[in-house]
Amino acid sequence: MHNFLKKFKALFGAQDMTVGSPFSCLIKFAVPLLIGNFAQLLYTTADAVVVGNVLGDEALAALGASMAPYNIFLVLLIGVGSGVTVMVSQYFGAKEYDNLALSIGNSITIVAFISIIITAVVTPLTGSILRLVDTPVEMFEMGHAYLTILFLGAAGFGFYNVLSGILRGLGEAMFPLLVLVAAVILNIALDIWFVAGLEMGVEGAAIATVISQVLAATVCLIKILKMRDVVKIHGHMIRLNRRISSQIIKLGCPTAISHAIMFAAMFTVQALINKMGVSVVAAMTATFRLDAFAIIPIQTFQIVGGTFTGQNIGAGKMDRVRQGTKTVLLMCFVFTGIVIVGMLLFGRNMLGLFTKSDDIIEMSITFVRILVPVYLFFSISGNLMGIMRGAGDAIGPMWIMMLNNLVLRVPLAYLMVHLSRTDSLPNGDPNVIWWATCLSMAIGCMITVTYYRLGHWRKKAIVGT
Repeated sequence: MHNFLKKFKALFGAQDMTVGSPFSCLIKFAVPLLIGNFAQLLYTTADAVVVGNVLGDEALAALGASMAPYNIFLVLLIGVGSGVTVMVSQYFGAKEYDNLALSIGNSITIVAFISIIITAVVTPLTGSILRLVDTPVEMFEMGHAYLTILFLGAAGFGFYNVLSGILRGLGEAMFPLLVLVAAVILNIALDIWFVAGLEMGVEGAAIATVISQVLAATVCLIKILKMRDVVKIHGHMIRLNRRISSQIIKLGCPTAISHAIMFAAMFTVQALINKMGVSVVAAMTATFRLDAFAIIPIQTFQIVGGTFTGQNIGAGKMDRVRQGTKTVLLMCFVFTGIVIVGMLLFGRNMLGLFTKSDDIIEMSITFVRILVPVYLFFSISGNLMGIMRGAGDAIGPMWIMMLNNLVLRVPLAYLMVHLSRTDSLPNGDPNVIWWATCLSMAIGCMITVTYYRLGHWRKKAIVGT
């Protein structure tokens, strides 16, 4: 077993993507990252499976109603993670190790500050946030308890997100994978113990997630501190450096705004969903869990393409960026296609993990079938955005996300729901919410391709600034 892990680490360990075959570099980096992203998804999936089976459909719906507001307030942490990953990959590619160390140290300080703000300011507002989206009374208290604990543990999410992003920027995908797998196993065990064994309800599921994330972040930090052959972190490096912290904010804010817009759209649409009743909310929650698996290849190759682009732009190798773009898109199509086929064939079985209600499963299957074209559009637009962010252009993708969500997705959802209202469906047909997503993603994909072909992103590198 030890020899197997040693060989696996040698094959899929830290990658210098500025040399060798682009396909070889990308696949070696992508495989452990794909596995890791699937494992990370099991955090919230484990919560949903245990809660849905032990506590019922109302508890499952409460978890679903909580996720949109939770995600909105984590966008700053996501932005810092995205910004520092770009900086680390470019400074690592350019061999600028002093700037590399400062980037890591400053990102840790910024995450600590943001986490304190979220915990202290947002947690007391949890009830008001849930009322804002018309959360049904049947699941309000459970949603409130679950969301409160997640906000209190925001630092765990923030530090894991940023520290694993730093490791990926260094081309290291193997170690975060091993940490994540261990954390997921712990989370599942704690879910079962807290919810089913100790009967702690949805609070137990939230506590299990927070504990697992905190431990995962701690282990990633220890790993970075021990990578002294690549980067040496000293106490003075966590003091904010004006130039470095400004770069993190400059790169991170557009990404944070992009995610805020996306999550705000989900938050706004959640208000429509909540009015349709507990059964629809539960079906939407189960569908989102399945949907999360479908977009994993896309999210993975966004990171892979961004890291590859960052390292090669840092090394001044634009020809490799062009080769890598074509390879990333092809690989993403293949992996996404495999997942979509699996969802269509085994979707009912997967949905049965969350609920035993045939009506909810049937409703969710209909949603999944409508969503299939979305994954094809997102494969193109998502990966091109990842490549542009890796090059240092976070502004362009931000505006595209804003247009796609605020101008297209939300207004279309409200319009189509309004037009679908009947005597039997006074709050509208839930299917049209997914059709609105389909249409907005198709238009957004065309806009992204056009912006990418204009080529302004090629001049946004931070190395040398």
